[in-house]
Amino acid sequence: MNIYVSNLSFNVVDEDLKAFFEEYGEVSSARVITDKFTGRSRGFGFVEMPNDEEAQKAITELDKGVVEGRPITVTEAKPREERSNSGGNGGGGNRRSFAGSNRGGGGRY
Repeated sequence: MNIYVSNLSFNVVDEDLKAFFEEYGEVSSARVITDKFTGRSRGFGFVEMPNDEEAQKAITELDKGVVEGRPITVTEAKPREERSNSGGNGGGGNRRSFAGSNRGGGGRY
């Protein structure tokens, strides 16, 4: 099972995340997501546990727990939605066209 963990302290690293979950069973992987430019934690991560029963117990017991003074949220990870490169449906495309429509428009109406 893939588990999503959010509101992590920026001090938590992969090894810490893995250790939190190993108390409940085998952990295949644990990864804190980092910013690709700065390398700093983005405050969330993913843990994979091969045994669904152990994973569910970890979710139940760790959700709303406090780690380094922060209440974390632990849930089953949802499948990532596919991103489309065509059209203007993507979030980035809409922001760019929205910003472009506001330039210089104030004085013409």
